[in-house]
Amino acid sequence: MNCRHIILITALFASMTAKADEPKDSLKVPEATIDSLKADTVDKNKPVFTTIMELPITSIKDQNRSGTCWDYSALSFFESELLRTKKKEYDLSEVFVANKNYMDRAILKVRMHGDAQFAQGGSAYDVLYVLKNYGICPEEAMTKPGAMVGDTLNNFNEFFHVMTPYVNAVSSSKEKKLTPAWKAGLQGILDAYLGKTPESFTYEGKTYTPQTFARSLGLNWDDYYNFTSYTHHPFYTEFPLEIQDNWRQGMSWNVTMEELERIIDNALEKGYTVLWGGDVSEDGFTRDGLAMLVDIEKVQSNEDSDMAKWLKLSSGEKKEKLQKLGVNVPELTPSQEKRQEEYDNWQLTDDHGMHIYGKAADQNGRQYYKVKNSWGKHGDYDGIWYMSKNFIIAKVMDIMVNKHAVPKEILNKLKK
Repeated sequence: MNCRHIILITALFASMTAKADEPKDSLKVPEATIDSLKADTVDKNKPVFTTIMELPITSIKDQNRSGTCWDYSALSFFESELLRTKKKEYDLSEVFVANKNYMDRAILKVRMHGDAQFAQGGSAYDVLYVLKNYGICPEEAMTKPGAMVGDTLNNFNEFFHVMTPYVNAVSSSKEKKLTPAWKAGLQGILDAYLGKTPESFTYEGKTYTPQTFARSLGLNWDDYYNFTSYTHHPFYTEFPLEIQDNWRQGMSWNVTMEELERIIDNALEKGYTVLWGGDVSEDGFTRDGLAMLVDIEKVQSNEDSDMAKWLKLSSGEKKEKLQKLGVNVPELTPSQEKRQEEYDNWQLTDDHGMHIYGKAADQNGRQYYKVKNSWGKHGDYDGIWYMSKNFIIAKVMDIMVNKHAVPKEILNKLKK
């Protein structure tokens, strides 16, 4: 998966309370605040956001020219878990995870005689698997991203042009028996481009191995559940989401679309962030920090156009029309049936991993999630995206969350 003229007002809503296990489904911005925001907006279509609530996150990072959103977003999620539990900021190493993960993925492709995908992408479960089985180290204990190729950030262009043919050659070998040498050769490529993973290191005066450092973090890796929402599997059962980058066959609990939204809202209200994987290839997902579930038919109607004319527009022309509408763009209402239809016909795709950490509303009262991206301080909000609730729920592939953030009545439905 690879503020210009905006007023950002943060408001405290002390009066908003809810039961411990139930989210505040309608964290509404007071009408007086909305009226004030509208009055302050010169361009009525330009978004003016009020932050309703947000949880602590670590610094914005840049995956640069690498398909490692799964890695960056998941470690960001676990870093927020450490902010929540240890009240301490950690900077965990993405290249450590990548080094371990790509070796495992190559081994699977070879084991399958080539009948498996080998690619830069991955899933949140990959990071959890590495943490549980190989450990982790802080950023300072590994070579910095890009350093091995003379860059300041990850650049996987040459790296994968070298590594992919190597893995393909081994996995398609006609030899009757493979030798262990291919693994040593591949590890050499990984270490040459990513740096060697340390056997031990010193951090804040103590010596650790990656495994002992992971244990020192104090997180219970079994507390983290994946959730999704589809009808081709029974609700409240687990299944491996059928996407190519879920090559480890990580399991997700299947709940209704409404329950998935409740889990996200409940988690945020109880102080837990949420890891989101989904589709950002939509017209409504901008590179400037806004994502809306656009109702294209209504946009066409507003523009006095039709589908044929819309389809002939370039992506830039479509983007320009949507940007003019801004927060007044008409949105679709997500539905379980539409989610399933789009998944089955390849419209709902697995593109990107991001980190949900808060809520906001625009001057019209429309609600959004505040989402941390891994493209550096890009866009109008320095690396943060405002993604409408409709977009998040309609375009989600799966989420990861601490099980203690899930409403008890939903947990009790899971058929363990």
